Amino acid sequence: MNNAHYTGFAGLLSLLLATSVWADESYARLSIHTHVLASSCAACHGTNGNSVGGTPVLAGLNAEHFIRQMHAFKLGERASTIMHHHAKGLTDQEIIELADHFSRQQRLTAQIPPPANNKSP
Repeated sequence: MNNAHYTGFAGLLSLLLATSVWADESYARLSIHTHVLASSCAACHGTNGNSVGGTPVLAGLNAEHFIRQMHAFKLGERASTIMHHHAKGLTDQEIIELADHFSRQQRLTAQIPPPANNKSP
């Protein structure tokens, strides 16, 4: 490939990459923002919404159910020690984005074994 062809190819490739990034810019911002919000949920609900404790699993949860529950927390219709504080800080759009995010996460089926001193019947 001569220098002129190489320069033309590099220019075309740059143009294609630039327009691809520009077209997905709003999606990328939404995605980053949603992931930042979801990362704060991970403290209690586990990575990608897969809780390992007594906290509800969010991964794979129906989006409409998630939205209803978050609105119930936000409006004080559902009691909680902490969730009403988190929900009040979210806009309706952020709740929708989180619902979509968690509904797309794979729910892990592996269970953590009970402690050795806890005998199952």
